[in-house]
Amino acid sequence: MQYSGSGIEATDVVIVGSGFGGLAAAKQLNKSGVPYVLISSTPEHLFQPLLYQVATGVLASEEIAPPIANILRHHKNGQTRVGKVVAIDADAAVVTYEDAQGQHKIRYGKLIAATGASQSYFGRDDFADKTYSLKTVDDAKRLRAQIEHVFEQARTVDLETRRRLLSFVVVGAGATGVEVAGQLKELSKRHYHQEISVTLVEGAGAVLPPFGGGLSEYAKQSLSKSGVDVLLDTFVTDIQVGKVTVKSKDGMERGIAAETVVWSAGVQAGGFAKILAEATGCETDRAGRLLINQDCTVGGHADIFAIGDMTSLKGYPGQSPVAMQEGRFVADIIRGKRPAGSEFEYWDKGSMAVISRFSAVTKINDQIKFTGTLAWFTWLAVHLFYLVGFRNRFAAVFSWLVAFIGHGRPGFQEVEKTAAPTAYEQRRAA
Repeated sequence: MQYSGSGIEATDVVIVGSGFGGLAAAKQLNKSGVPYVLISSTPEHLFQPLLYQVATGVLASEEIAPPIANILRHHKNGQTRVGKVVAIDADAAVVTYEDAQGQHKIRYGKLIAATGASQSYFGRDDFADKTYSLKTVDDAKRLRAQIEHVFEQARTVDLETRRRLLSFVVVGAGATGVEVAGQLKELSKRHYHQEISVTLVEGAGAVLPPFGGGLSEYAKQSLSKSGVDVLLDTFVTDIQVGKVTVKSKDGMERGIAAETVVWSAGVQAGGFAKILAEATGCETDRAGRLLINQDCTVGGHADIFAIGDMTSLKGYPGQSPVAMQEGRFVADIIRGKRPAGSEFEYWDKGSMAVISRFSAVTKINDQIKFTGTLAWFTWLAVHLFYLVGFRNRFAAVFSWLVAFIGHGRPGFQEVEKTAAPTAYEQRRAA
């Protein structure tokens, strides 16, 4: 690390965020020995696509959240700082971040913003305290503790109370929603041996809308066969203790019993995107995502790049493969392997989602699509490949064998509630 004449730290590149995009950029920069500082709000890299498996006890949290310092330990010119970026001076090329010791400033040659997105509640922010989301490890642990709680409580109560306790509503039939709904049914049958009610609510007219056609229909039928009640073209209008109110597109409104509500519908860019937009004059969409240029630069600043879920470009999906490709793309520009001003083009290698044990959907392109057991094993192989570190892969294989072939749930050995209960949870408990 160098120091400028003003005493401010200086480095070639500052990366903000430790998700898939940020780490992909760091690894690419390391190939050319480009000095960088990566600033992350957490000390771990989160493999977010598997959060639902932490929530349902398939995996323990440490298996999908390895320390960033371990991942980048061989990067001689890279440094990691745990802190939160609170300001950017785009003209002076200085970021300010704060940690337990106070505020610190770093002058950069290039800046890569990769902080991802948070949950969106479509204007109903009160839903945040009434539902369980899956964006962080603490989110997953809170949901897992809730699942464990209702199943244990249901063992010793009367039938009516048991039905209330074992009622789940999952909002959003994207990959996370489908996977949560399917795993809840698996969990009830194979681990707790109790019958539960799971309702999946989706505003669009199909399950897994990006897949479309036969794959979406297969997913819907597979969920229905497992006992999930799938409601399409339906929107949540209100959430109260023990009840979710929904309205179909024909205007019919009804209430659904719901002791536990999992929210997986919609995303919005986090606070850092707003800071960056104000500092650079970059426009944003309705979800607060940065409308970046074709080369992933922000506004009129050629030294600032933004990638991943915090951005909007050409309608590309908010998925980890996009973030990773963008991370490598901007790193190649910075290290001189690609001309400045190059246009980013996403290579779609395909999409996949698990529905239940031995049931999944995989779409490689418009011609290659498959479902069932083959798709399920393909999903396992792909996710195993992208897990960081041998230990994480070994632990995941063991946990998957126990959970999917046996009858155990390794993750339920770690059921402590690390986050304080929300006011909604306190009212419900009372």
